[in-house]
Order: sequence, then C-alpha cells, then structure tokens
Amino acid sequence: MSAEKDTGSGQVTSFCDWMSQLPGELHNIPLCSLAIPGSHDSMTYDLDINSSIIEPDNLKGLSKIYCARRIVHRWAVTQEESITKQLDAGVRYFDLRIARKPNDTDPTRLYFYHGLCTRTDVETVLRMIHDWAEKHPKEILILALSHFKGFDKQKAEQLHIHLISFIKTLFGAKLLHRAWDIPTLKSCWDQGRNVIVSYDYSANQHPEMWGRIPYYYGDSMDPAEVESKLRQGLEKARSTQGFYVCGLNLTLPEDSRILRYIFRPRDKLTKVLQRSLPTLLQWVKQQAGQRPNIVASDVVTRDNFVSTVVQLNISKLEDPSGILLNVL
Repeated sequence: MSAEKDTGSGQVTSFCDWMSQLPGELHNIPLCSLAIPGSHDSMTYDLDINSSIIEPDNLKGLSKIYCARRIVHRWAVTQEESITKQLDAGVRYFDLRIARKPNDTDPTRLYFYHGLCTRTDVETVLRMIHDWAEKHPKEILILALSHFKGFDKQKAEQLHIHLISFIKTLFGAKLLHRAWDIPTLKSCWDQGRNVIVSYDYSANQHPEMWGRIPYYYGDSMDPAEVESKLRQGLEKARSTQGFYVCGLNLTLPEDSRILRYIFRPRDKLTKVLQRSLPTLLQWVKQQAGQRPNIVASDVVTRDNFVSTVVQLNISKLEDPSGILLNVL
C-alpha cells in the first residue's frame, strides 16, 4: 500500500511531486479550481488502543474495558499508511482532528483523535509534515485543523494560543497568508510558500490561519446514498468561491443501526471502505467535466485513488480535434 501502488497515469513519474508536473495551463488557475487528493481522518492509522474512548459519548464509560476499546479501534481506523507515506503517495489535504487527553500531566500536549486518541502527539506530526514540505517546495499542502475535543472553557484560549504560536514558529515563511484571492500554484511558488493551514476556531484572528473549509459528505454507509448527497453538495459548493471538500468517506450511524456493523466478528471499517472505494471512484471519474476541488477519502493508498483525482485536472485540456491530451 505504498506510493508505488498508485500508478496508472501515464507520464507522471512520481505522485510524490505531481503538482510540479502539471501542465503550464494549470499553473495560473486558483487552487480551488484544481482537483486535489485528500485524506479523511488522516491520523487514524496511529490510534492508540490503550487510549480512553473519546467518542461516541455513550461508550466513554467503557474505556477501562479492553474489548470495548478494541471494537472502537476496529471501526475508527480509516487510514492504513503514515502521514509521510500519504504525502509520498500524492495526498495534499489532511483532515486533522485535535483533542486533549483527559488528565494529561502536560498542560499543552495535544493529540489527534477519532474514537480514540493517537499515540503520536500533534507537535511531532506537524514537524514531520514540515520536514516533508521543505523537501518538496512546489507541492502545496492544506492542513485542516478542527474539532479541538477536550478544550474546556477555562483553558481553551490558552491551548489555541499555544498551538497557533507553535504552527507559526514551525512553518514560518512557508505559511500562505489568507487573502481575498485564492492563490495559484505559480503565486505560491513565486512567494516560496507551500503550506495552507485551515484552523476551525471562531476567535482566530491570525492572518496565517485560514478559516474552516466546507466539507460535503454523504453521512451514510451506502455508497449510492453518499453519491446522491455529494451531488447536492457539489451544486452548492460550485456556486461559491473558495476551497471546498468532497468527502467520499462512509459514516457509521449514530443510533442502534450501528450494531449491524460493529458486531461483525471478521469485519472492520477499513474492509468496508475497501469494498466501496472502487464504486465511489467511478463516480469521481464522472465528475471530470466539472472538476471538483479537494476530494477526500479513506484508505487513500488503495485503488489508484490519488491518480484518479489528479487525472481530473487535465480532463479539459484537449487538442484542436477534441481528443484529450495525454498530459499525465
């Protein structure tokens, strides 16, 4: 499930640097008009089975029971590869949900979460992303930080100040400041900036932090229903200016219907996702004429997800006879 598995797009020699290999016609269009591969719940490959249960709320009281944590783990993991391998595979948008562990002795240490917390803390992972961005200056990364679970009212402001300060210090001149005009690949390259941070916190006034990016998804385990809801969401998204995410992710029900899934002894979420992804990618290919912006998925190193999304960028580049140029 490495970057090498995601092949099949002609002349791109490495999806590790696919943005720098796009044809010149695409260098000056807004980034919100490019199709960009993204990962949903990007850090779930690192979930800690020894963590307290963070969600759902009705299972928090079962945190001390190993079997309960194991079930949550099986149905919370959506990614199989590390953040660095996702970057190498061509993923450029990351869904990073942040939490503070209950009773952590370090007052500012934060983790990622989805059901459980991760083993690796936020600052360590951001350093890994920074190091990758330094080596790939023409690849534009979009980091979407959100949720901030466990930020209680008394300490929330202090935690946000600390985290934003760390991000600004770490990435420094790599951070692209928010602006009325959405940047292009060329404008990012000219400035030497290749990191966009979307920070979903209403009190954020820092020019280096972009606001929340709308995320449209199907809220269902049924691929057909996901496709139907995404069509509706995309109609709305295309009527506005700016970034938006088309989420291919499946979503477990929050009521008793969840039992149909979590008590399957030999099944887990990643297996369900692998079965549904080919169908969802066929739908993505059908959007080539209108080119969605960020397309986020689970199990992003499977089934040529990255190459399918990247290919959307040249779907409108035709020669005079109307035949698609084989740019990629």
